[in-house]
Amino acid sequence: MAHAPIRLMKDRRREMIPVDKIRVINSRTRDEGQFALNVQSIDAIGQIKDIRVNDKFLAKDGFYELICGEGRLIAHQRLDRTHIRAEVVTCSRKQAYLESLVENLARTRPGTMYFARELKALHDEGWGFEKIAKIACRSVEYIRQYIRLVENGEDRLIQGVEQDVFPISFAVLVAGADDATIQNVLMDAFDQGIVNSSNFARARAIISARLDGRKRKGTGPEEYTVATLTQDITTATEAKDSFAREAHGKESRLYTLLDGLGALWQDAAFMGLLSAEKLDKRPELAGKYNVAAHAAQQEGTPA
Repeated sequence: MAHAPIRLMKDRRREMIPVDKIRVINSRTRDEGQFALNVQSIDAIGQIKDIRVNDKFLAKDGFYELICGEGRLIAHQRLDRTHIRAEVVTCSRKQAYLESLVENLARTRPGTMYFARELKALHDEGWGFEKIAKIACRSVEYIRQYIRLVENGEDRLIQGVEQDVFPISFAVLVAGADDATIQNVLMDAFDQGIVNSSNFARARAIISARLDGRKRKGTGPEEYTVATLTQDITTATEAKDSFAREAHGKESRLYTLLDGLGALWQDAAFMGLLSAEKLDKRPELAGKYNVAAHAAQQEGTPA
């Protein structure tokens, strides 16, 4: 999109134009509560900021096309006002539409599906992730994930975000799972308090491992449920705990061995035998298993 030229205030064209001669080319959903306050404000103190319209097609079809200011326009309609103050420009329909998208993006609360859809609309118009990221003041990966949510997210997931059932951060993670079964199980698990954004990666890995195992074995598409996920999480946790206990036991035995070696190296008679056999060169272990370092640690003195 070519950048709109910067015009001095004195060079801008302002007119009072009929409300019923304005066509909205890119409408957006707005919070009704906040909008009602805006209507009250316009009713009480009048219109503070002009709307912006394109008159390129006025002679052809008799309508201005709205670029920005839909809320102010609707407020005038609700207040039964016949005319509204507008800045009038002449540009292509594509230019007007893109400027409208950017305006909507600037006025939409981040972290919402409305915001995600505006990002997607710009991407559909050919904007790259990097360019959108600059306009939205977000990272490229943020833009990529939100657009993926609109593209890949199931209706239930998107509705869940819009109805505040799922935080959008969780929804972005779920949308990254292309398999519909995985998406649904993760959403069910979130509803039951089993999965959240912090343990999402682990839960998804458990589900994927189970489904991949079935594919490798060639078994039928047995239904995977939250109950199955819960059992798999329990099994994985038990296996992890068992491994941790085994590792701790082996490490304890190793330290016992190191303590015994340390005691032998302190025995003069034993060292004499080793010296006679030319075996008194002390082996050094790396890291925390260094015998001298471990002995010093046990005694509380420097190695």
